[in-house]
Amino acid sequence: MGERIYMRDFYPPTEPFEKGFLKVSELHQIYYEQSGNPDGAPVVFLHGGPGGGTDPDHRRYFDPQHYRIILFDQRGCGLSKPNAELRENTTWDLVSDIEKIREKLQIEKWLVFGGSWGSTLALTYAITHPARVKGLVLRGIFLCRPEELKWFYQQGASWIFPDVWEKYWNFIPADECQDMMKAYYQRLTSDQTDVRLKAAKTWSQWEAATSRLYVDLHSIEAFEEPEKALAFARIECHYFMNNAFFPSNNYLLENVGKLKGISGIIIQGRYDVVCPAKSAWDLHRLWPESTLKIIPDSGHAASEPSTRAALLDATDQMRTL
Repeated sequence: MGERIYMRDFYPPTEPFEKGFLKVSELHQIYYEQSGNPDGAPVVFLHGGPGGGTDPDHRRYFDPQHYRIILFDQRGCGLSKPNAELRENTTWDLVSDIEKIREKLQIEKWLVFGGSWGSTLALTYAITHPARVKGLVLRGIFLCRPEELKWFYQQGASWIFPDVWEKYWNFIPADECQDMMKAYYQRLTSDQTDVRLKAAKTWSQWEAATSRLYVDLHSIEAFEEPEKALAFARIECHYFMNNAFFPSNNYLLENVGKLKGISGIIIQGRYDVVCPAKSAWDLHRLWPESTLKIIPDSGHAASEPSTRAALLDATDQMRTL
């Protein structure tokens, strides 16, 4: 633990051999795709946010000769329809959607890969359907506990990034700053389009600015695109205002015993400000089958060089399952 990770590039780009939409409710259609080896070991990629959507580079964490790679955009984001929709959009809806995809693709068991919110969803899915999970590769652990949300959206990360925090903080009137999530939620669900969009961009750019050890201006500018910013901010805030729809404040750790017999690799950036390493540590201590690798020169983003290399090694290691 803590050793310096060597550099390693993604697997080569690959194009889907199938893509389409799955109607999961009267309201929602979700985009899904398959790439890699049609007869390979199935792996499902769970993206972050919630509301982040997938990217072609997400296919490249997996050996396309070995894996049948399944990506999908969760409700309300990416190519899924309708965009930024909050109705019928809960953690349990997403767990149900994962199962619907698995059944549609006639997969018995699969490897589950998720980072940030994707780790939250992967753990929830594995706790709910342990018989369907071969193993877990998780990055930037987020357990959605109240203290984690307070750290990032109220006070904590603000002490490390005071310069970029100022814009996020100043967007809200002083008399509402005692509850920043609530204040943003009111604006993100406003009837006024311009109010929603300004709040979405400011919320999203705060997270983008803090996600890497070295600030990446390109990732911040990406949230100038209205559809992306609205889906990301509205859906995130919706989930966080509702405790991720969990029945208790520590649901995942209280149910971690249901992962017994499932092996997992946890990749965690030492300097992850968005999802601090304590959550990965707490999970690892309660899950004997897990291996924790703390990356000494990374923040939160999966694409940071040392984290990317560790994730590629992890998916290679999981080929033996």
